[in-house]
Amino acid sequence: MSDGLSLAAAVTRLAAAGIAAPAREVRLLLAHALGRAPESLIGERTPPPPEFANLVARRASREPLAFILGHREFWSLSFAVSPATLVPRPETETLVEAALAACPHREAVRRVLDLGTGTGCLLLAALSEFPDAFGVGIDRVPEVAALARANAKALGLAERTAFLAGDWATSLAGRFDLVLANPPYIEHSAIRDLMPEVAWFEPHSALDGGEDGLDAYRRLLPPLPLLMAENGLAILELGDGALEGVAQLAAAEGLAVKGVRPDLSGKLRALVLTGASAAEP
Repeated sequence: MSDGLSLAAAVTRLAAAGIAAPAREVRLLLAHALGRAPESLIGERTPPPPEFANLVARRASREPLAFILGHREFWSLSFAVSPATLVPRPETETLVEAALAACPHREAVRRVLDLGTGTGCLLLAALSEFPDAFGVGIDRVPEVAALARANAKALGLAERTAFLAGDWATSLAGRFDLVLANPPYIEHSAIRDLMPEVAWFEPHSALDGGEDGLDAYRRLLPPLPLLMAENGLAILELGDGALEGVAQLAAAEGLAVKGVRPDLSGKLRALVLTGASAAEP
C-alpha cells in the first residue's frame, strides 16, 4: 500500500474487510492521524498523512478501532485502552444504570468495589455519579491496574480511587456499599466464533468463562457476602442466558436477586444482588 492512499480507497478497503461503517471509521482514522478532533474535519478536504495508510491496514486486519485510536468512550467519559484489557462496551453501561436505579440516595454510597476492573470504566463511571464515594478496583494483571489508575488520574478521580493487582476478592478486607463486576462469561467453545476484533485481539482471559460460562461466577460469588455492607448491593454483568445459573449460584451463598436490568437490545444484562435478609419484606 502506498503512502498516498485516498479516502475513497480507504473506505473501499475497510468495506471489503467487513467493517460495518467504513466511511465513519475512515474519518476517525484520518482525524487520529492528523491529531485533530473528527468534527474539525467537517467540510474540509484534508489530504491524508503518510501514517494514515498504516492505520487503515491495521483496521482492515480487524484490529479493534479502540486499540488503534488508544481510547474508547464509556458513560460519556474517555478511557485509555490497551490490548491487555477488554474494550469498554455500551452494554456494560447497563450496570451503572442499574446502580443508579437501585441507589436513589446517592450520598449513601460511600464505598464502591470493582472486581476485574480492566480499564476502570465501571468504577470510574460509578464514582462520577456517586460524588461522596471512594472506589477500589481490583485486577489480576498489574499492567491493567496501572492503566485503570492512569484513567482515574486523567478523569480527575485519582484521589477517590485505589487500584490493586490481585485475584478477585481474595486480597480484600472491609465492606462496600456497592460491588460491581463484569466477569468473563463467554463459553470456552464459543470464543472462536466471536467477531474477529474480539476473538483475535482481546485477551481471552477476560472473556473465557469455562465450558458453561459460569466459572468466574463460581469464584466470584462465595466471598461477596463478606464484602457487602449491611444493605449493600452487588451488580454483576450477565452473559446471554446466564440468569438462572448465576442466580442459583448466588442463592447458594446467601444472596438474593433484587432485580435484573436489560440492556438496550433487550438482553438481561445486569443482575442486582443483595443479602437474603435484606431482600425479605
